[in-house]
Amino acid sequence: MEYSALGRSGLRVSALAYGNWITHGSQLDTDRAVACVDAAVDLGITTFDTADSYADGRAETLLGRALRRHRRSTVEILTKVYKPTGPGRNERGLSRKHIMAAIDGSLRRLGTDHVDLYQAHRYDHTTPLAETMEAFADVVRAGKARYIGVSEWRASEVRAAHPLARELRIPLVSNQVQYSMLWRVIEAEIVPACDELGIGQIAWSPMAQGVLTGKYRPGEAPPAGSRTDDGFGAAMIARYLGEDLLRRVQELRPIAEGAGLTMAQLALAWVLRNPSVATAIVGASRPEQLAENVKAAGVVLDPAVVTAIDAVLDPVVERDPAKTKSPPTRP
Repeated sequence: MEYSALGRSGLRVSALAYGNWITHGSQLDTDRAVACVDAAVDLGITTFDTADSYADGRAETLLGRALRRHRRSTVEILTKVYKPTGPGRNERGLSRKHIMAAIDGSLRRLGTDHVDLYQAHRYDHTTPLAETMEAFADVVRAGKARYIGVSEWRASEVRAAHPLARELRIPLVSNQVQYSMLWRVIEAEIVPACDELGIGQIAWSPMAQGVLTGKYRPGEAPPAGSRTDDGFGAAMIARYLGEDLLRRVQELRPIAEGAGLTMAQLALAWVLRNPSVATAIVGASRPEQLAENVKAAGVVLDPAVVTAIDAVLDPVVERDPAKTKSPPTRP
């Protein structure tokens, strides 16, 4: 495993982070969730990402239970706030009221007195940005979070938040973004802005919902038990199930084999080659999946391999920066 600084902060994170968006509290029972977390730690993964909205809070609870088996100072716990945690109109968004209640709920479920990174899960267009940043500042000063991050914010939104963070003297260090060979919308605007401001990227869905592993084949039904069987997961993966796209992904197989990598390792190594990416989030339903994925850490792709990937995928790559957006109203 390799480790790097998150942005221009002193916080070091593992090249691969363990995420439990769809798995903990929904797909995995407690024993399997704990086994996956234990395997992650044994393999050198120290960074664990979750959110208060995942599985209605059960994901945080399960992650906290699993991490109690490991010394708190040896891991980095990342969680998020914004999405609904209850039916009330103030149980969502980035208002001061919700942030102050949400951090306490997350800490209770995680079984810890602080998180290492507290992230705004989306931009809240209905709350003044100053109110949000002042609430985050109070969370940091209360010792409940060490660093602050955002997720899926546009370059203009990050630029607006940065001077407020400096004025409030709180460390805004990261932006969690969707990023893969197929989804490159951050490259034109987000990455240059964040590089300028010293904000690192945490990449989610680096394997494009599993499509880049090659398990979804053109002209064939999706494998039983795959993400297409999950409600929200199915909606996310639908954009990648076109016949032309799936055919092109299969053309990556000989490229991966020539580089001595699995398809999953190729996808992860491609994301990690971007120097702005501090860590890429992977999930797992079995420990052996992690054992294979961590081999991507430290892989240096030959420029010819990168060129070959681009030649195959270019017609189906999404690059439009406008695809990064948050709901105009609270969910």
